[in-house]
Amino acid sequence: MARNRYDMDEVLEDSFDMNQIKRLAAYIKPYKNRMISVVLLMLSSSALTMLIPIFISQVMDECIPHKDMKMIIVYSILTLVIALYSAYALRIKIKKMSVIGQNIIHDIRTDIFEHLQELPFSYYDDRPHGKIQVRVVNYVNSLSDLLSNGIVNTFTDLCNLIFILLFMFYLDVKLTLICLCGLPLLALVIVVIKKKQRHAWQIQSNKQSNLNAYIAESINGIRVTQSFVRERENTGIFNRLSSSYRKSWMTAVRYNFLMWPSVDVISTATTCCVCILGVRWIMAPNATLTVGVLIAFTSYIGRFWAPINTLAGFYNSLLTAISYLERIFETIDEKVNVKDEADAIVMPEVKGKVEFHDVCFGYEEDQNVLNHISFEVEQGETYAIVGPTGAGKTTIVNLISRFYNVNSGEILIDGIDISKVTLKSLRSQMGIMMQDSFIFSGTIMDNIRYGNMEATDEEVITAAKTVCAHDFIMKMEDGYQTQVNERGSRLSAGQRQLISFARALLANPKILILDEATSSIDTETEIMLQKGLSRLLAGRTSFIIAHRLSTIKNANCIMYVDHGRIEEQGTHDQLINLKGEYYKLYMSQFDFLKEASATAY
Repeated sequence: MARNRYDMDEVLEDSFDMNQIKRLAAYIKPYKNRMISVVLLMLSSSALTMLIPIFISQVMDECIPHKDMKMIIVYSILTLVIALYSAYALRIKIKKMSVIGQNIIHDIRTDIFEHLQELPFSYYDDRPHGKIQVRVVNYVNSLSDLLSNGIVNTFTDLCNLIFILLFMFYLDVKLTLICLCGLPLLALVIVVIKKKQRHAWQIQSNKQSNLNAYIAESINGIRVTQSFVRERENTGIFNRLSSSYRKSWMTAVRYNFLMWPSVDVISTATTCCVCILGVRWIMAPNATLTVGVLIAFTSYIGRFWAPINTLAGFYNSLLTAISYLERIFETIDEKVNVKDEADAIVMPEVKGKVEFHDVCFGYEEDQNVLNHISFEVEQGETYAIVGPTGAGKTTIVNLISRFYNVNSGEILIDGIDISKVTLKSLRSQMGIMMQDSFIFSGTIMDNIRYGNMEATDEEVITAAKTVCAHDFIMKMEDGYQTQVNERGSRLSAGQRQLISFARALLANPKILILDEATSSIDTETEIMLQKGLSRLLAGRTSFIIAHRLSTIKNANCIMYVDHGRIEEQGTHDQLINLKGEYYKLYMSQFDFLKEASATAY
């Protein structure tokens, strides 16, 4: 059973895990020096802009009363120079931080993608692929603003606050203390909404994941959808998921928008108090507060609350990012069950002897698919595996390539336990054609060469001729350079199988695994294909899974598998004479073909 489907939310984390921030910091560390240089540049700009209110104060209190136009012009020029320098510093900051932020995002996305390449089949078996994709693309992209602007702005604004407070205390201590009275109120707002805000963004990420999973599933299954006229029902499901996503987004944004209005209200209230008390103190006898100082101070109040507003925005971005980081790092932390052991050796050149010794395996705990499987295949032999659907045929060949780890027992190739060798050295000596003949976007030549990137064009063409794919390829508009879409939508099922067949053979494998390799190929092509394969399979150890029993009559051994066990084993003639399950299966196909032939005539 799938761990979760498109209509099932993922588990939410209850606590705020600071380790997520620490792990993000590890990605930031390589760019530390460049970020520090940007911070220093912005601090120099901020420090200079702190002088502007002082200039205004001097103009109001000294220059205007004394009609000193020279100093007014000097202060005006200095203000203009500071403004130009600030604009230049901002430009440099945007340019550098955009590059740094995108580099960090690239590093995170590379790590998660590389890890996905290593995860075993079992990871993909029980997860919607759309939910995996959204983590690599959307969730990582959501960190962009935080990394490009948030971190530098936070450090800069924290320092700015210190600068501003120093200037404010320098101008007037009492007015500064009045301004600071608003901070406890803001802290109260943060405490009240913090947990709800984070929880809301976690729910939003879940709903986004569900929607993406359903979109991916719908695109992959569009032919089935239209065949069964399911467009209206699917649109209804999409609308429900989209509506859930919209509601979760609006809830999360509502909490976000509580922050900056709170800052604005508190800053406006403190500014009003400062203005009222300031004017009163100016009008009082023996007043020491001047109009210029009050104007400069009110200017600093705006500058004081602006970085706090920015910090509040960073806090919102951080809470949002945490909900995404949890999913990103959860994927990166996913355990790679099928991997090289610490003392793994390189698999020597394979000769081809394969042995299963009392192998048990199950995809779920306590539910074995294979039960105590044992057999030996000598070098160069062809073994066919037949049996009813779900008997464990594909599982057997998947274990030979070590796509899964066995629960118990061992699998040997040339007497070497495959769990003790590196995966690359093992799989690089195998040619595998699975039931799903997956075609990648690109040319036909590229798709065949996928299994052996060093193969020449002549070798690719030879492989295609061997599997009878050359003729139909040459009939296409650009031959081997014809562009095909993802999953080979321009090709028939049989054509896709032949290209996949050629891909497997081009790897020049010592062990060849064919899982329903000819199920979609017409009978005439299959007869021609068998002739080519009989030459190619000579000297190679081969495993063939086939429902068409006529294609495996010449195998060295045929295993009939059912209920996870080898029920019968022998040559075609031996099993026919045994008159057991294989005999029944063969005769049922023979009778069906005979009946179909009679009906046709």
